[in-house]
Amino acid sequence: QVQLVESGGGSVQTGGSLRLSCAASGFTVSSRSMAWFRQAPGKEREGVAAMYLGNGGTSYADSVKGRFTISRDNAKNTVYLQMNSLQPEDTAMYYCAAGYRGGVWRDRGNFEHYGQGTQVTVSS
Repeated sequence: QVQLVESGGGSVQTGGSLRLSCAASGFTVSSRSMAWFRQAPGKEREGVAAMYLGNGGTSYADSVKGRFTISRDNAKNTVYLQMNSLQPEDTAMYYCAAGYRGGVWRDRGNFEHYGQGTQVTVSS
């Protein structure tokens, strides 16, 4: 059974950093394309970063390019999202995703599994 457990969220001031973790079970992260999504109150869930099966190539939303980095530790079966230079508009619930079905990676419907999420709040 696929399970994704996020951690590492919290409250920071503008310009701060956080590292989110996604511990996976029921599969190996190296065998799946993985992604991080976020959802702010009143907004749609949107993809912010993805790492692909195989060569481990990555994609980022324009809004986070140069500030966020997705990575994985195969030995720990964990995916990370390093977030630097955080801004108030980054405030959201962040979700780990697995089970890419193909199509536009930022579309929430193209990933089969999601974790429960971890809250990130950035104050000005």
